[in-house]
Amino acid sequence: MDQKRAIAALGALAQETRLDLFRLLVTCGPEGLPAGVIAERLGVLPSSLSFHLAQLVHAGLITQRRLSRQIIYSAEYNTMNDLLAYLTENCCGQGVAACTPVCNLAVLCETTKPDTTAA
Repeated sequence: MDQKRAIAALGALAQETRLDLFRLLVTCGPEGLPAGVIAERLGVLPSSLSFHLAQLVHAGLITQRRLSRQIIYSAEYNTMNDLLAYLTENCCGQGVAACTPVCNLAVLCETTKPDTTAA
């Protein structure tokens, strides 16, 4: 990640509603949430939510996809990891490998799968 993208991402997160929104989507995993559910959970008016969602999409922190008549929003984990790596690039003078926290989406997906073995 370059400095310009890092500034855009940090700027998008430097607002209470957008930070809450991003953190909510991170907890939901790649399945994401529809805009209506996000608005309900955060207690934000739909018109206001649209603005905040657009800011996060523009910064590359979330993605959107259409599912039937709904738009589903999901955290963009690669961008989140890139931002964390950029911020910790010189952590402890050791370089990225020393202490970069990374969200491993493959592990996340594996641990959040529903248990289909129970009968």
